[in-house]
Amino acid sequence: MLVSVDGKISTGTPDSRDFDKDLPKINGLKEGLQQYYELEKQTDLHSMNTGRVMEKIGINKRTTQPNKIPVSFVIIDNKPHLNKSGVAYLTNWLKRLYIVTTNKNHPSFRSMASNLEIIFYKEKIDFENLFQKLKSDYRIEKLTVQSGGTMNSELLRRNLIDKISIVVAPCLVGGKNTSTLVDGKSIVSEKGLKNIKSLELKKCEVLKNSYLHIVYDIRK
Repeated sequence: MLVSVDGKISTGTPDSRDFDKDLPKINGLKEGLQQYYELEKQTDLHSMNTGRVMEKIGINKRTTQPNKIPVSFVIIDNKPHLNKSGVAYLTNWLKRLYIVTTNKNHPSFRSMASNLEIIFYKEKIDFENLFQKLKSDYRIEKLTVQSGGTMNSELLRRNLIDKISIVVAPCLVGGKNTSTLVDGKSIVSEKGLKNIKSLELKKCEVLKNSYLHIVYDIRK
């Protein structure tokens, strides 16, 4: 993921603020940004994200026919944030689309796409079960999580993330309500300290234009 030095993953609180949209406008940041996108192309062929992120980047409004890519998405979407057009675009674009939802009225249920899989939970998504199912039923051995801070926190605290790969942009964003790499509930007691994950540094590469690429293993 792309983060600022102070751990932010967006330039502000509303969905209209976004690194992909805003950093190319800022001198000192736009010059080295392409390095992140080149590294992003080297991630796993299965990617997990959320419907909110898909809506934020405009998937629902895309009308041009996409070129097919060999990547599959696992999208967590309960609200739903994706609409019928968004689901159609993703199935036309991706090798395979997995929609994970608790919403029985999700627009994906009305899709006839042959490369669409719907994983439905009645009340709450059981992420341990989901990861087991992705591996056993769909043979997904490796999955890159590229979601927001709330989902990152959910998976991290359930010990479902093994490695962190981040590109640090040379900037300070600020704003206490701006999303960070890991959000979720704050720790308020000593009991909560178990949720702090220690890391083992595996790689630290200095990129051009003061960017960094850092890789950690998460100690279980």
